[in-house]
Amino acid sequence: MGHKKLILTGGGTAGHVMPHLALLPSLRQDGWQLLYVGSKGVEKELAHKYGIEFREIACGKLRRYFSWQNFTDIFKIVWGTIQAFFILARYRPQAVFSKGGFVSVPVAIAAWILGVPVVTHESDATPGLANKIITRFSQKILCAFPDTLKYLPANKAVLCGIPIRQELLQGDAQRAFNLWGFFA
Repeated sequence: MGHKKLILTGGGTAGHVMPHLALLPSLRQDGWQLLYVGSKGVEKELAHKYGIEFREIACGKLRRYFSWQNFTDIFKIVWGTIQAFFILARYRPQAVFSKGGFVSVPVAIAAWILGVPVVTHESDATPGLANKIITRFSQKILCAFPDTLKYLPANKAVLCGIPIRQELLQGDAQRAFNLWGFFA
């Protein structure tokens, strides 16, 4: 068997990307080869900064209100799905780990078409529209809060918390208090 390959996806905000970065040390230690599929947003910048190979795809946002952009964005979603399909077909990952955001929808659909398992993580108390869509294509949906479980299919939902960078656990509370002027 070749390398273990994992596709990371999600973006639009750093909130969709930072949990991926928290997992990097353990993923790399376990020998995973990583590819980030995202938009030209913050995820591209952070992937490059942390040495993760990156592929950009088109993405559109579905709005829950009337907007002319909904008509053009549907074509971006279709084009992004085609792009993601070819990226996944060429890369041949064992799985996709999605953090949500609209760029992850085309990746999840392409993975589903190719039979690649999708694991999604929902960091918010209530799932956003992108993760609601991705739920249909995911084998597992991980979540951060017990109350979130009621919004997810019981046969797919797993409560696991939010991945955080290990260095955050090694902080110095007294130094933090001093920096912020507490107990000075």
